[in-house]
Amino acid sequence: MSKKNAGANNLPGTLGELKSTGYKSKSIKDEVRNNLIKKLQQGEVTFPGIMGYEDSVIPDTERALLSRHNILFLGLRGQAKTRMARQMTDLLDEYIPIIAGSDINDDPLNPISRVGRDLISQMGDSTPIEWMHRSERYGEKLATPDVSVADLIGDIDPIKAANLKLNFADERVIHYGIIPRSNRCIFVINELPDLQARIQVSLFNILQEGDIQIRGFKLRLPLDILFVFTANPEDYTNRGAIVTPLKDRIESQILTHYPKSIETSLSITEQEADILKEQTDKIKISDLVKRLIEQVAFEARGSEMVDQKSGVSARLPIAAYENAVSAAERRAVINKEKETQVWISDLVGIIPSITGKVELVYEGEQEGPYQVALNLVEKSIRSQFIQYFPNPEALKKKRVQEKESDNPYRSVINWFDKGNNLNVFFNTKDADKIQLLYKVDGLYSLVKKFFPRANERENALLMEFVLHGLATYSMISKKVMEGKIEFKDLMGSMLNIGKASSYGEDDFEGEDLN
Repeated sequence: MSKKNAGANNLPGTLGELKSTGYKSKSIKDEVRNNLIKKLQQGEVTFPGIMGYEDSVIPDTERALLSRHNILFLGLRGQAKTRMARQMTDLLDEYIPIIAGSDINDDPLNPISRVGRDLISQMGDSTPIEWMHRSERYGEKLATPDVSVADLIGDIDPIKAANLKLNFADERVIHYGIIPRSNRCIFVINELPDLQARIQVSLFNILQEGDIQIRGFKLRLPLDILFVFTANPEDYTNRGAIVTPLKDRIESQILTHYPKSIETSLSITEQEADILKEQTDKIKISDLVKRLIEQVAFEARGSEMVDQKSGVSARLPIAAYENAVSAAERRAVINKEKETQVWISDLVGIIPSITGKVELVYEGEQEGPYQVALNLVEKSIRSQFIQYFPNPEALKKKRVQEKESDNPYRSVINWFDKGNNLNVFFNTKDADKIQLLYKVDGLYSLVKKFFPRANERENALLMEFVLHGLATYSMISKKVMEGKIEFKDLMGSMLNIGKASSYGEDDFEGEDLN
């Protein structure tokens, strides 16, 4: 390791120089504890960019770190478990000294390896030291069934024995695994239950007693490591389990969760979505569409078609947001438009972002991933519609007593009841789509009644939203077909249901939502 960081250039280069500064060693857990206390005293954010955990996971994690605990983050996929672990490096000292050339980052004032002790014995205060930046003090291993004890702990290296002319009984022939090489670091094992039980057993002594065993060697090696483990609760029954003695040795188990509100989910997506500047300059996406995208994830987390034990990752709305923008961008490029907005109809483009990110139960598999994803989009529209307009369901229930003027949707529904229909093609130019929407009697006046300050672009989007919303409440019919969405009267659609079924998986009937 070299002094590649400019900040280390003026730091002591030998053991004697280090001693003259009065430097005192401390464990990594004490480092984290002390630096965390400083951040808390100064009112700094301890885990920047982690949203929705301010009153739950973050305080639990801070308490665990103050207690100098090893940590197990237990939660479903896409809940920022690994991200939180990686951010813990910000709680380390900027630099720490190590014996130059040490395989396990020996502390010059407290070496634990045979090589480190021998070097200091031979060179004394002239022992060269290097400075390790906190960014290098992080190790991570994804637990897979093929991980071996040698990978994690180490093994005898016959090539090293031959080069050094040592026999296999000498400690110096050991090739250390990733855990000893992460001495004085934060070390993360992701998906811990996937680690075979016999491999988990090899971690017992490292966590508690501080010794390791390698091919007959029993070494007292008090490794200084902050362990962070992650696991999915479903893994306990599906693919493996954390063996009880190991779980007992992990002092703090912290439960993670998905965002509890649309607002939190929106903030996460805005932060994480990878949208190019050229896209943001050309494509406008309204708060309405953003909320519809987030609502899809919430609908999936409550859907009977989706396996809730596997979870629905926060990556779903992030990928869907990116695809929605790209769907609008593709249409603008095809139509040679300088700018556009993401329309409700563009949400058909987020289907591939959903199908790969939800695990389906048997009934969902029978329905088909495409249809389940399409249904989730429709349910999202249904849920969000009543946040903007009166609930059509409530109007339907009091239809007997209703006057014409009491139902704001009456003119729109009547227009379709007269046999009119509307074909919205996915690649239609914005100007043509707006003209198309204005053909529907009462649609513009309905939007203006509830959103009098909306501009032309917002009006058009809301007009389209009304059509999709009414379809989800079975007040008009909607079919998603290749290249277009067709809106028509509900009764005519029901009479032609036999014909509609021939469209296959690319066809969706709004009335099926109920």
